[in-house]
Amino acid sequence: MPVAPASRVAALYCALALAGCASLAPEYQRPEAPVPGHFSTPSQADATGSAGLDRADAGLRPWREVFIDPRLQQVVDLALANNRDLRVAVLNIEKSRAQYRIQGAEQWPSIQAAGGQSAARTTSGGTTRSYSAEVGLSNWELDLFGRVQSLRDEALETFLATAETQRSTRLSLLAEVAGQWLSMAAYQQQSALAQQTLQSQQRSLALTRFRHQEGMVSGVDLASVQASVESARADVASYDTSLAQARNALSLLVGAPVPDALLPVPQDAFDILVALAPIPAHLSSSVLLQRPDVLAAEHNLKAANANIGAARAAFFPSVSLTASTGVGSSSLSALFNGAQRIWSFVPSITVPIFNAGALRAELDVATISRDISVAEYELAIQTAFREVADALDERARIDERLAAQRALVEATQRSHTLADARWREGVDSSLEALSAQRTLYSAQQTLITLMLNEATNRVTLYKVLGDGTD
Repeated sequence: MPVAPASRVAALYCALALAGCASLAPEYQRPEAPVPGHFSTPSQADATGSAGLDRADAGLRPWREVFIDPRLQQVVDLALANNRDLRVAVLNIEKSRAQYRIQGAEQWPSIQAAGGQSAARTTSGGTTRSYSAEVGLSNWELDLFGRVQSLRDEALETFLATAETQRSTRLSLLAEVAGQWLSMAAYQQQSALAQQTLQSQQRSLALTRFRHQEGMVSGVDLASVQASVESARADVASYDTSLAQARNALSLLVGAPVPDALLPVPQDAFDILVALAPIPAHLSSSVLLQRPDVLAAEHNLKAANANIGAARAAFFPSVSLTASTGVGSSSLSALFNGAQRIWSFVPSITVPIFNAGALRAELDVATISRDISVAEYELAIQTAFREVADALDERARIDERLAAQRALVEATQRSHTLADARWREGVDSSLEALSAQRTLYSAQQTLITLMLNEATNRVTLYKVLGDGTD
């Protein structure tokens, strides 16, 4: 006896209701962060800060307000448009989104339409034909125990983890481009200083050679000045090589040639290239929970947690439905005109009875994978804490080091000026003046390196605190 259409609709509605049962995945709880609650920053950080500060209170800004040099901003824009690693990360997001959409479609029945014709020869030598047109769903699993929902949740968290990985890649790219650009500025200044020192020593060599010809200085003095000149020439060549290699590295990061107009020049001051607001004291370590790499680790943990629900659901019966409704007729012309209705409804159930422990092993694998994800999440937080703590420690002491080095440069400058004057007046030998010049040159090179470290530390803090991924 055929079932009334209303009854079939009611049966389908009940099936849809049954398909929305709760997942068997364990309730997710974020693991406790295995790090102190606050960073212990020395007093040179802004002592007016207080506990429990959020990212805005930490003084972080959008990247265009941190990388304030217009040339650097244009180089970063080029990198965001052309860097291949970032392009791959974006494409991975699209791939993961598509996989999530595929998995999400499993929750809904697949509706298909079909038409058919059959012909058969009868015993009397005639031919009978029949025609049909049907629409229905095939092999749709009722998600009674949340297996499909758990797989969908896993796909969603995997997609979100991929998105955070892209943010992390973007943030790292910003910091690497800025750091490489600043390194070029340092190499330019060191090369210019080496060239200036070379020219000064070449003038000293000419004067020493003249005095040697007049018998006023010994051959030892002449040889010492010549050695100093060659050492300066080697330094110039070395810094020029490093500068060329730094430009090649910057072009690779950017993914395209960098125009000369966008490169730094030796006259640039590091403190006006990169800015960063003061970091408050007692900065809460909760800011780490918003870092892209930490968020990616947490989404991976949630995905592993959802996978446990799918593994648990595999122990329970699986119910699938195949149903169709349509019309049939012995003549094509009468198929949609008073034809006899046809329908079918075929539920099937699969019950695991014996699988040699495979289901239990799969559940164990899912549980262990979740435990691994917990450890990876905790490690991500610990790594983030160390990176921030190291950057804060360096930040707190870099100003003192710079002040001491500037004072050292001033003192060695005075010493060199006096020693050079005494040598030119014939009071002392060239060895004292040469020694003073080498000391000054070394102090100046160290000062450039420290200024680079200070500017790079600003970039590092911007990166490790996880902001700027707008």
